[in-house]
Amino acid sequence: MDISIPTRQLFINGDWKTPILNKRIPIINPSTQLIIGDIPAATKEDVDAAVSAAKTALSRNNGADWASASGAVRARYLRAIAAKVTEKKPLLAKLEAIDSGKPLDEAAWDIDDVAGCFEFYADLAEKLDAKQKAPVSLPMDTFKSYVLREPIGVVGLITPWNYPLLMATWKVAPALAAGCAAILKPSELASLTCLELGEICKEVGLPPGVLNILTGLGPEAGAPLASHPDVDKIAFTGSSATGSKIMTAAAQLVKPVSLELGGKSPLIVFEDVDLDKAAEWAIFGCFWTNGQICSATSRLIVHESIATEFLNRMVKWIKNIKISDPLEEGCKLGPVVSEGQYDKILKFISNAKSEGATILTGGSRPEHLKKGFFVEPTIITDVTTSMQIWREEVFGPVLCVKTFSTEEEAIDLANDTIYGLGAAVISNDLERCERITKAFKAGIVWINCSQPCFTQAPWGGIKRSGFGRELGEWGLDNYLSVKQVTQYISNEPWGWYQPPAKL
Repeated sequence: MDISIPTRQLFINGDWKTPILNKRIPIINPSTQLIIGDIPAATKEDVDAAVSAAKTALSRNNGADWASASGAVRARYLRAIAAKVTEKKPLLAKLEAIDSGKPLDEAAWDIDDVAGCFEFYADLAEKLDAKQKAPVSLPMDTFKSYVLREPIGVVGLITPWNYPLLMATWKVAPALAAGCAAILKPSELASLTCLELGEICKEVGLPPGVLNILTGLGPEAGAPLASHPDVDKIAFTGSSATGSKIMTAAAQLVKPVSLELGGKSPLIVFEDVDLDKAAEWAIFGCFWTNGQICSATSRLIVHESIATEFLNRMVKWIKNIKISDPLEEGCKLGPVVSEGQYDKILKFISNAKSEGATILTGGSRPEHLKKGFFVEPTIITDVTTSMQIWREEVFGPVLCVKTFSTEEEAIDLANDTIYGLGAAVISNDLERCERITKAFKAGIVWINCSQPCFTQAPWGGIKRSGFGRELGEWGLDNYLSVKQVTQYISNEPWGWYQPPAKL
């Protein structure tokens, strides 16, 4: 399936701009390891230009063009973007698959979710108008008070490569709905569809500077954006290590941040389950998106009485997974995104073996694929809680397994992590599921499934998985500042001080 890779520049102030230092970064197809194009590489100078454009967009016409325009006005643009995304879905899905390595069917699903997310926040933008001047009940009838919800200002949005356009949209759509102006900095490993979002914004006539898109390396583009004095907030999705650096930079200016970071999520499987149903969810929860999901339930905790049979069933399911170029029909697992990730994942597997764990299935490159960054779906058993594979995020198609005998033991194992993004339980006993749900130390819990995500529901974690919530109404709140307005309405003087003597 041939496809032309568009050549784009940086998207600044509503137009394409050549990087000031004229740098570019090669695009490597992870299926073939061939260079198929390049993207512009922004530096601090380009960040300055984008931030200036965003500031101007907010102040243009005293804010009437965007920041203080009605939510209904902004909603029209968001809906127009959604319609263009749907129109361009075949192209966007193919670009996503080629760029990131995810199977084409998954990429197409992502693009549907992108359009749905813009539509959802268009609805919330309209509803925001009715929430303005919401009254606050006061104990004194000499005052009245209300609340204004205002855009927080210029926001920096730094996004990952596993869901390139979708993760960007999770931030861009609510930020624009709120009336902010944004600078999007996608990962240099998969930026193609984010650049196409710039072309869509041009086509729908989004006011210049409202959304700026800077591709480039983290130290050269992301770091200057995070520390820029005129950026009012940073929203970041990515590794915990980078999130910590962004927090440090933002702290110097007491700048708010929201962080969606790593995970090492557990999946508890009890002995009363349908083995095939549970096996499919366990596989989906760890190997969807080629295993490159921050919320992947990559720690399987299975009841000892069914462990052997359950794992044998999982292996049979895994053997049916088609591993191929993501554009091939029926592909269910493509390559990981880069050579760096490929080497890192194989190192995790090698370390697990050297620490005494057993590779039950997978663990290497598929024999039929000589090129590309492909890793077989891998299950690792005989794992102890001190092993690296149990404690650290792999971000690849690797599942580690422990068994348990009691509910209390399962909960202790599930919560034995520095992370707290997702957690899942599979059991036919719904009262037990309710107990487990309350016991999990995580921001997201799945019952009898793993990984479903809906625009309407909040998404985010606790502990070292970050803080703040994306999606739903919570996602919009990320980009709004609450202003309290209180008015004295009595005709009487305040009367606190003794008035001066009358002449």
